[in-house]
Amino acid sequence: MRIAVLSSGGKDSSAAWWWAMCRGWEIVAVVTVDIQDGDSHMFQVPSTNWVERQALLAKVPWVNVPASGSVEDEIEALEQALSKLEIDGIVSGALRSDFQKQRLECMSQRLNIHSFSPLWHQTPIDHLKGMVEAGFQIMLTSVSCEGLDHTWLGHVLTESSLLELHALSKQHRFNVDGEGGEYETFVLGGPIWSRALRVEGSMQHTASRGIFAIHSVE
Repeated sequence: MRIAVLSSGGKDSSAAWWWAMCRGWEIVAVVTVDIQDGDSHMFQVPSTNWVERQALLAKVPWVNVPASGSVEDEIEALEQALSKLEIDGIVSGALRSDFQKQRLECMSQRLNIHSFSPLWHQTPIDHLKGMVEAGFQIMLTSVSCEGLDHTWLGHVLTESSLLELHALSKQHRFNVDGEGGEYETFVLGGPIWSRALRVEGSMQHTASRGIFAIHSVE
């Protein structure tokens, strides 16, 4: 099976990438939808330009797909990019968004390829625990909900801090896996790669959101 992994560089797409590797499938490319302006209903925005370093470390070609941020343009640009690849399917880190999953499946049908969502409806805390225990270094790159302050920015999850995150999610009633946009992540290392990436960055704050802006990756 020849597969393209849709990756934002975050925890969910990294877990889906690892799942495909564990099945022995050939990863033909890592594909990132690069939102040029605004937010996206389907794809992560912060830190996606650094997915190239993850792909280089894994010795897999990286395909960057610029898109405007509208759903129609995102899917159209992604479909055009995937049509140029010799693949049997795509793998995505969709967790619970029917909106995202259905659009990827419809696109795949048009391309006559398979669409795999291996994380679909996994128990959120079990999903995160499994990743941390497997050695994934999950760094928070943005926070945008009550209960998560600036001290979480740039933090790499550990077993103890994951317990704290879980407790905060119950107290403040947010999704512990960030599925509602409460936080976003970038994965520095894990079983996919031969070593961990080293990053430098700075915190940026607005009234409703905090971002850890990555300036360099080695």
